[in-house]
Amino acid sequence: MISLFISVISIIAVMFYTLDPQTLVSIRNIRTEFLLLALCLHLLSYLLWGLRTRAMCKFLGFDVSITRAFEIVTSSTFLASVTPSSIGGEPLRVHLLGQENVPVGSATAVVLGERLLDGILILVSAPVALHLFRGVISTSALSTVVVMGELLLFLTFLTIIYAVWHPHYTKKTLNYIIHRTAVVTGTAESGRLEDLTRKLDMIIDDFHNSMAFFVTKGRKGLFFGSVYTILFWIVEFAMIPVILIGLNQPPAIVMSFAAQVLLMILLVIPITPGSSGVAELGATSLFSLFVPVYLIGIVVVAWRAFTLYLNLIVGGFVSFKILKDTEYLKELIK
Repeated sequence: MISLFISVISIIAVMFYTLDPQTLVSIRNIRTEFLLLALCLHLLSYLLWGLRTRAMCKFLGFDVSITRAFEIVTSSTFLASVTPSSIGGEPLRVHLLGQENVPVGSATAVVLGERLLDGILILVSAPVALHLFRGVISTSALSTVVVMGELLLFLTFLTIIYAVWHPHYTKKTLNYIIHRTAVVTGTAESGRLEDLTRKLDMIIDDFHNSMAFFVTKGRKGLFFGSVYTILFWIVEFAMIPVILIGLNQPPAIVMSFAAQVLLMILLVIPITPGSSGVAELGATSLFSLFVPVYLIGIVVVAWRAFTLYLNLIVGGFVSFKILKDTEYLKELIK
């Protein structure tokens, strides 16, 4: 509800400042077939994401059907849409892969591996995008936010890489945090504490071995994961040009792709649930560089309809479909 409220308020604000008679004329002349194409592109991105998850699991020696992989990634979009930096989707995907007999450490390696591939592609593309927008970004507040987002991504990569190559220190750090938390909460004498740390050590070892396998014998998994990652983002970024064509505007493919790369960096910063508000206002600022002012509100509404509201609808539906704990579901919907 918080995510939706912030998003709706932000969209209303954008529409208020950009709506004029030309906007209404453009709405009447919308080519709906291109909006349907944009919808199909987003649905295709689910499939590509599922294929990536399936491929990376396969090269670790675990067979996850394409149907199940599709359910896993779509259900995770629901939690991703209501948590800062979309971080909520990762634990759910790890849990659901665990239900497919993928060990927690291996599932974590797959999920974090996907995040790393996404982040690497965005970081590699960011200098090009910044170059295209150098005359505008450098003179606006967006420059500081973009730099913060890049720094956060870079620090995340360093943390994951350190955890992969130095599992011993990772274990010590996490065990220290667990024991200190147990002392503060008064559960330090609990017999479950030792069992928890032992299981955590096993998960970290499994995670380390799986990630090490990816960069040695399982490099095919990384290769196919990289291919699907590139295809996924091309399809996702293609929605804006298609929406523009539907509004009888030039697609501005290069500029729209560059703007979305910078926008993805902004959305990394954990400020609001589902990056609501940040996404709408950031998109308004960046899209205004190649979209007429009177159409910015419509473009942002259409873009968020696919990337937030559709994720909530499809992800929510699939999540309820695969939810096994019916008692919890009954309590939830009372």
